[in-house]
Amino acid sequence: MDKKTPLYECHVKAGGKLVSFAGYLLPVQYETGVIKEHMAVRTAAGLFDVSHMGEVMLKGRDALENIQRLVTNDCSRMYDGQVKYSPMCNEKGGVVDDLLVYRKKEDEYLIVVNASNRSKDVAWIQQHLEGEVELQDISDDIAQLALQGPGAKEILCKLSEEAKLPIKYYSFSENVPVAGISCLVSRTGYTGEDGYEIYCSSGEGPKLWKAILEAGNYTGSPAGDPAEGENLVIPCGLGARDTLRLEAAMPLYGHEMDEEISPLETGLGFAVKLEKPDFIGKDGILSRGTPEVSRAGLHVTGRGIAREACPVYFGDELVGRTTSGTHCPFLGRPLAMALLSTTHSEAGTKVEVEVRGRRIEAEIVPLPFYKRNTK
Repeated sequence: MDKKTPLYECHVKAGGKLVSFAGYLLPVQYETGVIKEHMAVRTAAGLFDVSHMGEVMLKGRDALENIQRLVTNDCSRMYDGQVKYSPMCNEKGGVVDDLLVYRKKEDEYLIVVNASNRSKDVAWIQQHLEGEVELQDISDDIAQLALQGPGAKEILCKLSEEAKLPIKYYSFSENVPVAGISCLVSRTGYTGEDGYEIYCSSGEGPKLWKAILEAGNYTGSPAGDPAEGENLVIPCGLGARDTLRLEAAMPLYGHEMDEEISPLETGLGFAVKLEKPDFIGKDGILSRGTPEVSRAGLHVTGRGIAREACPVYFGDELVGRTTSGTHCPFLGRPLAMALLSTTHSEAGTKVEVEVRGRRIEAEIVPLPFYKRNTK
């Protein structure tokens, strides 16, 4: 049976269309619809319930040593209040999950994992812990909200002191009063926009949700579209979260990566530090040699939309498959990401994507498709 996040009743009251996702009942969209929700985040702000994500604490003298062995990125020079993105690999060099590491202090770290991988990740981490370290899965005690978009800071400053909010991208502040609720506020997100991910106790989640929407002048009416100037923020669902991350070319576990795909093959080399001491998966990554596939962007120029798992051809040669695809509302065109042979992944290459037995034309384009500073 699917679980309910602490904000379930808020979604019901707001007219959210609830679906089963990663073991939870979550809104895929509200009455506003995916396109308006997507555009709200690009032009003003959107509020997401991401309480389904997993949160794990690692504490103890050997916490950092364990993190260094578990993840591919180098966390040795992190400062208190810093966030770092990293894949976590298996021995073969495939990706167990991609996650965020929060350094609270020298011997205390918060690890945020994907909802669908929570149980698997907790078991994997526990299995590989060594020395003086303690793991605590606190996922069920936490509500997590994502306030994303160019108007996010203005809204949050109505509920909190600006001086207490994190300044740098991928940093966080603890014990921040937001609408009178003690929160961990992180300057992170999964939309390609500036914004915040806000953590509080599960019991305070509904109060925080309501306070943020009220601070953004949300009326509860589907007509309240930030693009039309009526609200600064609207609630957004899983549909917009996916189109936003795809438009920003942000990889999704189970699509652009899995336990067979190495982080180098899916374009995450920036988060793989092969020069650091041994970590799980290092030998597996090295044994694969130079990657023969790479993640690439596709602009579908023919008639149609490429979704995931569509074969990609160069002439009669199968050169890869799409991993995600949709029509991207802000850019106004059908786009897709694909894992392609490195010999056919150069920008400007003309290819064909097979969609429902019919080949449609596409062109390889650079990633990301969208950057907020160039919009």
